[in-house]
Amino acid sequence: MGLMKKFRDYFLEEDYEDYEEEYEAPQPEEEAPPKTAGKANVVSLQSVQKSAKVVLAEPRVYAEAQEIADHLKSRRAVIVNLQRIQHEQAKRIVDFLSGTVYAIGGDIQQVGTKIFLCTPENVDVSGSISLDGEDDRPMKRW
Repeated sequence: MGLMKKFRDYFLEEDYEDYEEEYEAPQPEEEAPPKTAGKANVVSLQSVQKSAKVVLAEPRVYAEAQEIADHLKSRRAVIVNLQRIQHEQAKRIVDFLSGTVYAIGGDIQQVGTKIFLCTPENVDVSGSISLDGEDDRPMKRW
């Protein structure tokens, strides 16, 4: 240890001792307020930032109903034109899509002859469309 003291004394002389006297232990910092208190009012605008999309679908076979359901699960509105498919196949598609929109909390509405609007829960539809002659005759299942 003697060698270290001589070495220190030779190079540092009196500066070392002044340094020891001026050195203060760091004071504990004041506790910062919890950061979660200010974040309680933060609202995610993720769904607002994305542009809304509407998909037009004209299925030719029942197997294409799953693709339409995938669009609904991706939170896109779908207009389905069933005019080019057999009536029994169209009924099956509407039944399948009705179950899909129910499962995701959406809605399905008939907007024309064999034309349906399927919407997920993030899309609100207002108003209604009356079909031709709907008021004159009893309601007929399309």
